Amino acid sequence: MRYLVRDRLLGFGDDYWIEDDHGNKVFLVDGKAMRVRDTFELKDTRGRVLIDIHQKMLALRDTMIIERDGAPLATIKRKRLSLLRNHYRVALVDGTELDVSGKILDREFAIDYDNELLAQISRRWLHIRDTYGVDVVREDADQALLIAVAVCVIHLAEKERGDD
Repeated sequence: MRYLVRDRLLGFGDDYWIEDDHGNKVFLVDGKAMRVRDTFELKDTRGRVLIDIHQKMLALRDTMIIERDGAPLATIKRKRLSLLRNHYRVALVDGTELDVSGKILDREFAIDYDNELLAQISRRWLHIRDTYGVDVVREDADQALLIAVAVCVIHLAEKERGDD
């Protein structure tokens, strides 16, 4: 399944739709403005909150927390030694770890589990300047979680670079 995500999705306080490759609205990103920490909700088309995302307040490195139904689901932070490529670790509460690597700021990266590709994020597929694609490779994957991971990683990378 391929999704189209607007580049300015990361402007917290704004709302954005994520569409499928047929132009149908699938997820709404509801940015929460005027908060002490970066916060947003990923909602379905009926307005039901699927995922809550917020920045962890007291952490040595920038960290994003993903929650579902009020319970922690995953923690995302940059790996310490990643000089040539950007690498992030997604630690799920069940002990599973996802690896995110690639040219994060160029929106060219992959989300892997145990060396198996789960999702590919790319701006190369598209001719629309302010859009990038999230191609979820595995049909049985948690698509909302992978969209949330992609958005969090880009947000963390832009924050490190000082674009936020």
